[in-house]
Amino acid sequence: MYEELKACWSELTAPGQLFEIETLEVRGSPMRVYKHAPASLRDIWMGTAAYADREYLVYQNERYSYARCHQLTASIAHWLSAQGVQPGDRVAIAMRNYPEWMLAYWAVVSMGAVVVGMNAWWVTREMQFALKDSAPKVLIADRERVAQFQEIREEFPQMKVVGVRLEGDLPEGVVDWAELADSAPDMPEVTIDPDADACIFYTSGTTGTPKGAQLTHRGCVCNLMNIGFGQALQRDALTRAGLKSKGLLAPEQVNIALVATPLFHVTGNNCVAQGIAATGGKLIHMYKWDAGEALRIVEEEKVTTFSAVPMMSREMMAHPDFATRDTSSLKSMGGGGAAVQPDLTRKMHENMKNAAPGAGYGMTETCGIISTLSGVYLVDRPTSVGRAMPTFEAKCVDGQGNTVATGETGELWVRGACVIKGYLNRDDATAETITDGWLHTGDVAYMDEDQFIHLVDRAKEMVLRGGENVYCAEVESAIFADDAVAECVVFGVEDERLGEEVAAAIYPKPGAGVDVDQLRKDLREKLASYKIPRFIWLVDAPLPRNANGKFVKREVRDALSLADAL
Repeated sequence: MYEELKACWSELTAPGQLFEIETLEVRGSPMRVYKHAPASLRDIWMGTAAYADREYLVYQNERYSYARCHQLTASIAHWLSAQGVQPGDRVAIAMRNYPEWMLAYWAVVSMGAVVVGMNAWWVTREMQFALKDSAPKVLIADRERVAQFQEIREEFPQMKVVGVRLEGDLPEGVVDWAELADSAPDMPEVTIDPDADACIFYTSGTTGTPKGAQLTHRGCVCNLMNIGFGQALQRDALTRAGLKSKGLLAPEQVNIALVATPLFHVTGNNCVAQGIAATGGKLIHMYKWDAGEALRIVEEEKVTTFSAVPMMSREMMAHPDFATRDTSSLKSMGGGGAAVQPDLTRKMHENMKNAAPGAGYGMTETCGIISTLSGVYLVDRPTSVGRAMPTFEAKCVDGQGNTVATGETGELWVRGACVIKGYLNRDDATAETITDGWLHTGDVAYMDEDQFIHLVDRAKEMVLRGGENVYCAEVESAIFADDAVAECVVFGVEDERLGEEVAAAIYPKPGAGVDVDQLRKDLREKLASYKIPRFIWLVDAPLPRNANGKFVKREVRDALSLADAL
């Protein structure tokens, strides 16, 4: 089936085909791009007018058709233009995953302005930093974020503020969202340079201040086409190989996606929300993540696609309601933003009636995915995330930037259309991260003989124990094989003799017990002795996560005492 995959790859990217590749020089470096890609996200959004009668956004009891959303985005853009927002100016969005998030997003990028995605989990100080760093003309925020902004209002006297779902009296100096929605539906006519900024998303900032990644229209559009290419490749290769596989939508079927991750990250916005719009699908928002609520929505709305961080898929299948809820509508289920452990791939494959397991690998700095793998290919190679998409060159390098041999580990570097322009106001950070167009991903990986990427760990999360590299992701995957484990993170702690020792925090499934001695015995059958955690904590509460659902290892480590370890 891999020969068929290679043949279909070549055919789909051949001259004259939709996914034909050409190389351009952009910002002084060669860049692989789709020759027939739309020029901007404006073109993507305008194209969705063809789906006028279909539902696009659903939130609780609220439902918005594409026709209504086009009317609203035109009104929002008209209002913003009347306030002096011009192409290249910035508009910040700070709110939960309400429908207004996507409406504001499409309005801003379609008028040639730049969205600043504000992390809704930020404290006031972090909001203050990002607003000063990005200098938006307008802030569109929900009730909680408006309240935060009011604490620092005097520092931004010229900034216009729009309030969404305020549920009470209108704060002084805040414009109600209704004023935007009621404005004339007149979308400004603009021509947008493909390499203009479309959006600024801030990195998590686990060390130092967050960095504003500048995502371009070209990068975002090529990401959408990469996703489409991955789906077409899988479909065509399976057909050619004569294989039947779960996970394929019928030609007449509308794709319905549940958005479980924040829209201020590329996973939720670029990979789910934009992709659904581009194909005329339906997008369902949640107030906050809850596995039981997600299962209810899947059953009642006949959700076809669920893509989030892997832990969310794990929680859905572990939830008591999983056995009684109808999840047969799901065609794909998987994750990105973190490694999908092989045991999770197996469980999805075995427990989901019609859904194919999927793994997507990407970064904020690549506007979305770098690679993707699903269905029988992922089941066959559960440690892989697939080949880099056609718009990328990819290589693994050593500490001096030299390409390593096939099968050898090194830092993964990628170059192509989806790599960000740089970090806003941070030339130093841009220079450290991008060399001659090559993005240093910070991920340790190797590439096999078929150019499939296998992620080993984050370079900065690797534990160096007595000169031996211990990859946390490998140890976590081994621990997750214990069915009593609900959550787990592995990290390093300082050790005078060895430099670092391996440690693990485990949250058992409710009602289940983890026998630490037996766990270590089982791990010795799978891992070298130096990889076995010397320190293990069994915690009685779920592990802390960031806004995108990833575990915050630093916070876990700082909250634990070695004296309490087992």
